[in-house]
Amino acid sequence: MGTLTQNGPPHGFEEQNLFSPELSTQKMQLGHISEYGSAPAGFQPGVSKMWRNIVYKSIKIVIFSNKLNLLIPFGPLAIVVHILTGHNGLVFLLSLLGIIPLAERLGYATEQIAMFTGPTIGGLLNATFGNATELIIAIYALRNGMIRVVQLSLLGSILSNMLLVLGCAFFCGGLVFNGKEQVFNKATATVSSGLLLMAVMGLLFPAVLHYTHTEVHYGKSELALSRFSSCIMLGAYAAYLFFQLKTQKDPYIPLSEEGDQNGENNNDDDETPEISKWEAVFWLSIMTAWISILSEYLVDAIEGTSHTWNIPISFIGVILLPIVGNAAEHAGAIMFAMKDKLDISLGVAIGSSTQISMFGIPFCVVVGWIMGQPMDLNFQLFETATLFITVIVVAFFLQEGSSNYFKGLMLILCYLIVAASFFVHEDPPPEGKP
Repeated sequence: MGTLTQNGPPHGFEEQNLFSPELSTQKMQLGHISEYGSAPAGFQPGVSKMWRNIVYKSIKIVIFSNKLNLLIPFGPLAIVVHILTGHNGLVFLLSLLGIIPLAERLGYATEQIAMFTGPTIGGLLNATFGNATELIIAIYALRNGMIRVVQLSLLGSILSNMLLVLGCAFFCGGLVFNGKEQVFNKATATVSSGLLLMAVMGLLFPAVLHYTHTEVHYGKSELALSRFSSCIMLGAYAAYLFFQLKTQKDPYIPLSEEGDQNGENNNDDDETPEISKWEAVFWLSIMTAWISILSEYLVDAIEGTSHTWNIPISFIGVILLPIVGNAAEHAGAIMFAMKDKLDISLGVAIGSSTQISMFGIPFCVVVGWIMGQPMDLNFQLFETATLFITVIVVAFFLQEGSSNYFKGLMLILCYLIVAASFFVHEDPPPEGKP
């Protein structure tokens, strides 16, 4: 996923790295020290200073190199407000703001690890952690029995990526390259559109089965069909990953090579890790744990916020919550589009939608099955119809293999229509649920 960091390490720390030759030598010396006794006079302070420099460099790169991290203090503030006042609306807002930079840094740490593991493992890591924020929030909501919040937040993430994120990327890229037609790999976009249509099929049949009252066992057939379809969708997504990472390695090579032959963006592709592998693993663990803590406060405050702000839960789940998880995707897609790397922008926006629809939603159904929660694929008629129309609209925009600012503007306006629709939409009472 895209991040907001600048290329290259911060000034003054270029030569410091956990795997540098100097550090390796000092580690060997430290090993001899531990084997034969105490350190020589004056050696231990040097080692301490070296480790302080490493820690300072890592904190500076991960925490202080991104202006978005100014929102991090809102996370602890949300916990303090919850303890002192219990004001649900304020706790929800502060948690929402506090998770945004953590989600972006989570994507950054995943990218850093992927640089050490190679394209195959890196692709799997991006598939796993690319939408980790949405999945963490969904699992906490599922544990609390808030199945509709899970369904709405995952649906909102798909709609946000397909309309808002992709629309902003097309719009900004079209403005920067106004006199040039931006192109992308049409074949890859077609495969992603096919997967999204398959996901719509998986969501459509349980809803149709429910609303036509044609279940063999009322209240049970719908849930059984959802669990069976989820297993099929997870298998299809695994096959898609194998096809993408093994059979068809780097589907964006042809257009990238064409750009390189024109002498464009050569310097942008020379990316090196800014932190070491174990530093990235450490920060990945810290960000995941902190997101998990804030997600619990966020989920607990949703219903109270709906009553306090007089906003439908459907609007909170479909529009507000996805803003948190899609912060990194939004910034990254725009950044790559403005560098005329539209294939990467498309992979960020449509790829994330594919992950949620073919992996995130079925995964939550299976997790709910394990937890004993009746999570199913019946997202209700209004939500399923919205997703179906959105996939069709985006597929039409992608069929030509090119983009401009007008297409981006149309997608953004479509998202505004969807947002307004959910603002005036109220969930029907959960009748017929087991």
